[in-house]
Amino acid sequence: MPDAPLSDFHAVVPAGGAGTRLWPLSRAGHPKFLLDLTGSGRTLLQATVDRLLPLTGPGHVLVVTGARHAAAVAAQLPGLADGDVLAEPSPRDSMAAIGLAAAVLAHRHGPDVVLGSFAADHVITELPVFEATVREAVAVARTGKVVTVGIRATEPSTGFGYVRSGAPLDLADAPHAHHVAGFTEKPDAQTAAEYLATGEYSWNAGMFVVRVGVLLDHLAAQLPALHDGLRAIAEVWDTPERAARLADVWPGLTRIAIDHAIAEPVAAAGGMAVVPGAFGWDDVGDFASLGTLLDAGADGATLGEAAHVLRLASDGAVVATGGRTVTVVGVPDAVVVDTPDAVLVTTRAHAQDVKQAVDAWRERGRDDLL
Repeated sequence: MPDAPLSDFHAVVPAGGAGTRLWPLSRAGHPKFLLDLTGSGRTLLQATVDRLLPLTGPGHVLVVTGARHAAAVAAQLPGLADGDVLAEPSPRDSMAAIGLAAAVLAHRHGPDVVLGSFAADHVITELPVFEATVREAVAVARTGKVVTVGIRATEPSTGFGYVRSGAPLDLADAPHAHHVAGFTEKPDAQTAAEYLATGEYSWNAGMFVVRVGVLLDHLAAQLPALHDGLRAIAEVWDTPERAARLADVWPGLTRIAIDHAIAEPVAAAGGMAVVPGAFGWDDVGDFASLGTLLDAGADGATLGEAAHVLRLASDGAVVATGGRTVTVVGVPDAVVVDTPDAVLVTTRAHAQDVKQAVDAWRERGRDDLL
């Protein structure tokens, strides 16, 4: 039998960002978390909530998203109550998003419930391992630590921050947990390789688990104005005063990532722990990553109807089609994305550069494409 949901555990799903490296599939008005990028029939957001519900049980998931996406999020997640989709008037980065959810949870349920924050646009496999990892993280969080899940690094990537593990925590309910010795920003290739060689470092994927009172206390100590603003909003979130309070307070909130606001200073003070995540994980950061995720063989990867795609001497080509036939001849590792109003042609090697195309169209005033 599956394990029962965790008591007093609430999942928070920040659903933001435009996914510009996946343009033109991902747009500001319909970003990647609202898309089915795996061909599973479920969007990334839906899949995220699907894997969290066995841990939380119904009614214990909050999604924090932009006001322009709130209706689409609610439509994709009909099981969520209206009050469980928290709409931000404008982006203020991850600390405001997660802090708002923490303040709302504290107001509704008190300071001792445990919050786990998990991005809406990641792909995770080996779900039993994921569930076991989160259960360990919740056990550690109940001791008052801020806990991060460290993703097992499979290569010396320069695209992620790194978490350095310290001494074991020696907690019976979390046998794999360690103290965090520190966080490191995205390193260069040589430094990343040196990190991997030590066996002490894992990727920081932005998964945090913590009691809401602990998180808010740390925020009050580090950024008191941001803490006070979020608390003021949360006090009226479930009342008719919400819109007025948001209009008054939200624009002045500090824009900062939770990594810088909480993780780095709390780790330096010895207040953080890490639980290693040995499950499959991908942040689907660009079309090269998507191609690897979808790839069924040397021929290449297809998002859409495979019968509409023909590759000739184009092994490894990534093709996304909405219905038109796409033919790739003599271009190995090509990337071709066909949408009704925009076509992208690049290569896997240049997948990270797609963001530059988005910036260039913006400079030309083509906001209709973004």
